[in-house]
Amino acid sequence: MSIEGFISVTEVDDGPAQADALFQRAYRKPLPDFPHHIVAYYRRTDGTRVPASYVHFTDCGDIFLAGGACTAGDVLRAMRPEEQAALHDYGGLMLATLRHGFERYGPRCEAIFTCCGDRRALETTPKVGFVESGIEYLLVNFLRDSSVRRRREMTAKAASFMPF
Repeated sequence: MSIEGFISVTEVDDGPAQADALFQRAYRKPLPDFPHHIVAYYRRTDGTRVPASYVHFTDCGDIFLAGGACTAGDVLRAMRPEEQAALHDYGGLMLATLRHGFERYGPRCEAIFTCCGDRRALETTPKVGFVESGIEYLLVNFLRDSSVRRRREMTAKAASFMPF
C-alpha cells in the first residue's frame, strides 16, 4: 500500500487556519503567520481530510529554515493498521512534509537548515540529507557546492535565528 492513497501533502496559504491546533499542541504557541506552511492531510475512510503533520519553511534568501515540525498522534492512532504500516514503511509523516518542502524550496536556495534535538526527528532528518552543522541542534543540508567560507557564513546566518 502506498501512502498516496490516504496522505496528501501540500503548501497552504492559510496555515494558522489549517494547522494551528496541531502546532499549539506541540509547541504551546501560535503557528507562524507568514509563509511557507506545509501540511500533510490524512484522508479518512469517510473522505474527510484532517491535518496530520506540519512543518514551516522560512525563506531567508540564500537559505531556508525548516522548523516547527509536528505530527498529530491521535490521527496516527486512528489510521487503519495497513495505513499505519504503509506510513511506517515510507518513513513517517515528517519525512513526507520535509520532502515536499525540499522539492518546492530546494531549487531556490543554497542550503536548508533545521533545529533538532528530538530523538525521533533525528531518525528522520538524515533521510532528507541533514547533517550536523557543528552547532548544537543545528542541522544542515547544503544543496549547492560552496566554499568552506560560504558554508560558515550560511551556518552563522541560520544560527542567528535559533531556535526556529
